[in-house]
Amino acid sequence: MIKSIQNSEHYKWGENCDGWHLLKSDSLSVIQEKMPPGTAERIHIHTQAQQLFFILSGTATFKIKDELLTVNSGESMHIPKGTVHSIANHGVNELEFLVISEPKSHGDRTDL
Repeated sequence: MIKSIQNSEHYKWGENCDGWHLLKSDSLSVIQEKMPPGTAERIHIHTQAQQLFFILSGTATFKIKDELLTVNSGESMHIPKGTVHSIANHGVNELEFLVISEPKSHGDRTDL
């Protein structure tokens, strides 16, 4: 089936951020997300899921443990399971990205 944000399950998270489940299974999750400027998620950890964030547009700032890393459009960031992390949009434009989790990360998150 062809999937897009127009025909996928939508949810709100954080500070007026959006997510769309493009693929939702126990073994693999693909979500397209949007973050308005000035938003950030809480620092957290996944004990089972590894994640890959692919930036579609905008610039993401990742906090990995105590390090800040900038990831631009067309680049990706791999987060191994058990890694303390968060993503933020410190830019002036909307941040849009794919987050691919294996296995799914919903239900496998501990905020720190």
